[in-house]
Amino acid sequence: MRYEGDIYRPPSEAYSLLIQVTIGCSHNKCTFCSMFKDKRFRVRDVKEVLEDLEMARRTYRRVEKIFLCDGDALCLANSKLMVILNKIRELFPECVRVSVYGSAKDVLRKTPEELKELYDNGVGMIYLGAESGSQKVLDNVHKGVTREQLIEAVHKIEDSGIKASVTFISGLAGRADWEEHAIETGKMISEMNASYVSLLTLMLDRRAPITQQIESGELELLSGEEVVAEAYLMLKHTNPTKPCVFRSNHASNYVSLRGDLPADKEMLMNKLKMAMENTGMLKDERFRAL
Repeated sequence: MRYEGDIYRPPSEAYSLLIQVTIGCSHNKCTFCSMFKDKRFRVRDVKEVLEDLEMARRTYRRVEKIFLCDGDALCLANSKLMVILNKIRELFPECVRVSVYGSAKDVLRKTPEELKELYDNGVGMIYLGAESGSQKVLDNVHKGVTREQLIEAVHKIEDSGIKASVTFISGLAGRADWEEHAIETGKMISEMNASYVSLLTLMLDRRAPITQQIESGELELLSGEEVVAEAYLMLKHTNPTKPCVFRSNHASNYVSLRGDLPADKEMLMNKLKMAMENTGMLKDERFRAL
């Protein structure tokens, strides 16, 4: 396989075959993100993608999951995605799931029939970065979408049969707006009813514009203890009406959480409460990473 630049994938795609369908991210304006700052967005020639799939078939004996990179392969028209999915089905009959990153706008541009077509042809998961339930925070980080668009996109994904895996970021609002970020994120999770929700914690990279806001004093970072308090408040306001797998066990997190919502909400909150009372439970900064 041929790759351009650094390659990123969700933690749950650690053992997936990674195939670049786009280079970079079509939005690429989020202030907290540094993943694609060194790339100019473009869509790869489908012929190149098919060649990479052929190469992978010659290389790997068994491929059960495939992740289509980079930032938003879902921006491709279904006519192009179907060529890729048909090739995957031809070459990898053992493949049980194809997954992609997708922005809310990517999803909303698809008709329900197009999303169902993707589901029927192997797409089982769309990863969507919501980051915050607060419109103020979304605007501050230049997310480029509204709260309502994010919720609508997740509903549309789930209605098609595809699972939505939605990511939020602790500490993203800084000290000034942490309570709004926590409460509105909890409410958004409740309204979305996504199959999966993950909570990361803000990590800094010099290439991310948000570092300039921090250095200038415009944004004041939360301490580890404050991040845990924010997560506690978020969970307090999280009440999905259907089962949701919740994870906050990324390397960036101060406290590792695993459970299902709403069933394990009390257990998860109790663990955060214990960490607030015993700060020795917090992960040392040296061991936090992306």
